[in-house]
Amino acid sequence: MNNNFIFLYIIKYLINNINGDYMNNYEYQKLVKEYLPKKKVLKNAIITFIAGGIMGISSELLLELYQILFNMPRKESGILVILTLIIVASILTGIGIFDVLVSKLKSALIIPITGFSHSITSAALEYKNEGLILGIGSNIFKLAGTVLLYGIVSVYFFGIIRLIIGG
Repeated sequence: MNNNFIFLYIIKYLINNINGDYMNNYEYQKLVKEYLPKKKVLKNAIITFIAGGIMGISSELLLELYQILFNMPRKESGILVILTLIIVASILTGIGIFDVLVSKLKSALIIPITGFSHSITSAALEYKNEGLILGIGSNIFKLAGTVLLYGIVSVYFFGIIRLIIGG
């Protein structure tokens, strides 16, 4: 009985191998490498650098504008700049432009506070049909919640280390 099972397995393997259903790991990796799109690392890095620089310059201009316009110190003006970036990113996410910008400008828009705003707004928009509590309330921090959790835990540990070192 055992020999018949092995024989049938070998026959099945040979038939499937002829049909192309089975392949070894090397053949699979070769096939994946052939059809996988090539990464344009240098081009993406340059685009991200330029877009991030433009975002930094525009943030600095906003900071100066808020200082002059509202006669505020630099620190309080910085809070207004952050709030402005959050509002603009949320509005662009709501009207569907932020995803298009991210696909063109790569990680320049995802890394700063705008990415955090985008993740919260897109989760809220995705689950709005399920209601305020079970939809938006329970799903709004799906992605951003992990960032908050590990950010708060990291700050706690770095604060303890700084206290021990004497900083």
